[in-house]
Amino acid sequence: MRTLSPLLLLATLLLGAAASLQSAADTTDLLLGPAKTTHLHFFLHDTLSGKDPSAVLVARGGSRTPKPDDPVPFGSLYATDDVLTEGPQRESKVVGNAQGLYISSGRAQLSLVLGMDFELTDGPFNGSAFVVYSRNTVVEHPVGRELAIVGGRGKFRMARGYALLRTHYLDNNNGDAIIEYNVTLHHH
Repeated sequence: MRTLSPLLLLATLLLGAAASLQSAADTTDLLLGPAKTTHLHFFLHDTLSGKDPSAVLVARGGSRTPKPDDPVPFGSLYATDDVLTEGPQRESKVVGNAQGLYISSGRAQLSLVLGMDFELTDGPFNGSAFVVYSRNTVVEHPVGRELAIVGGRGKFRMARGYALLRTHYLDNNNGDAIIEYNVTLHHH
C-alpha cells in the first residue's frame, strides 16, 4: 500500500479547501444575484463655524487648540451631520446627509480618519446608505484622494467601493469645507 507524502497531502487539502470556498462564493452570488455598479456625485458641506455647525467638537486631545492653518488640531474628535448637495453651493438641491465621526489623526499636517454613514434622501436610492471608514489625507492630496467604502444598507446592502474626493473649498481659519465626492459602489 502506498502512502501520500506530507507535501502531497497538504497540497490536496489546500486545493480541496480552495474549491470549497469558491463553491460557497458561487452559491452566495446565486443567492444575491449579479453585482451592480453605481456612480454617485455630490458635495459634502462640513461646517465647524457659525450658529448652526454641522460638525461639533466632542473631545480634544492634549493641550492643542485650534489656530490659523491648524483649525482641527491633532487628537480632535468631531461628531457630524453634514449636508450633501448636487452642486457646491449650499443652496443646491439637498440629496442626503453624512453622519458619523472623524478624528484628526495627523500630528504634522491635517489628516482625518472618518467613520461616516452617507444616506441618500432623494432619487432612486432614497433611504439607502453606504459607509466610509478610511483615512483622509486632506493636505497631502487636496486635489484627489481616495476613501474606502466598507458597507451599506438598503439598495447598497453589502456595498464595497471607493470615493474619490477633491477639496472644493477649505477655510484654513475655521475648518469649514466643501468636498466634492465621486463615488463608485459595487453592491447587490
